[in-house]
Amino acid sequence: MATAGKVIKCKAAVAWEAGKPLSIEEVEVAPPQAMEVRVKILYTALCHTDVYFWEAKGQTPVFPRILGHEAGGIVESVGEGVTELVPGDHVLPVFTGECKDCAHCKSEESNLCDLLRINVDRGVMIGDGQSRFTINGKPIFHFVGTSTFSEYTVIHVGCLAKINPEAPLDKVCVLSCGISTGLGATLNVAKPKKGSTVAIFGLGAVGLAAMEGARMAGASRIIGVDLNPAKYEQGTIL
Repeated sequence: MATAGKVIKCKAAVAWEAGKPLSIEEVEVAPPQAMEVRVKILYTALCHTDVYFWEAKGQTPVFPRILGHEAGGIVESVGEGVTELVPGDHVLPVFTGECKDCAHCKSEESNLCDLLRINVDRGVMIGDGQSRFTINGKPIFHFVGTSTFSEYTVIHVGCLAKINPEAPLDKVCVLSCGISTGLGATLNVAKPKKGSTVAIFGLGAVGLAAMEGARMAGASRIIGVDLNPAKYEQGTIL
């Protein structure tokens, strides 16, 4: 693409301070470095985790910052050493990535990669300890290695999943957090036995995905619990 190797100026929602409204700013997004990919974000969802760290209640405050981690986009350019992806590929960001070489990545019981496991306090890229975002030369910090509240972002290649280009990005973007979290919690952690009864507390995106996981596991009875009566219809669709 014509923008490869160049700084891209685009719009991003920047959190300047904890709990203060996000501000739409023009940011400069640097080209990807070794093992990094620059992605054009087409759709991004809002997860409660974004709100939690925007509020910075009880966590290390890292500001100014570009939040966001549940999204879908298209590869704009790749850095040195990237062979798995090429410009034009459709991808989903994954905040807990895989280097594919460490003991965790090779284990069937864990995916907490030594290199790319989630780190909410790190606001820079792991390759050189620098941010790829700036505003008038001032660094703007990253969030969990994804920062999808920007029209363009830079992500380590191990934190991207290539998907079928026919999949609608406006829908499958929730796979990068909410759906995989709920489905994985049921199938990989709770592991309900076929015919068992499963209770799920909270019927948001994660809870509904957990419900689908229970159905896939063969649960004979699934009980959904939520204080919001508006969730009743959603909870009965499955």
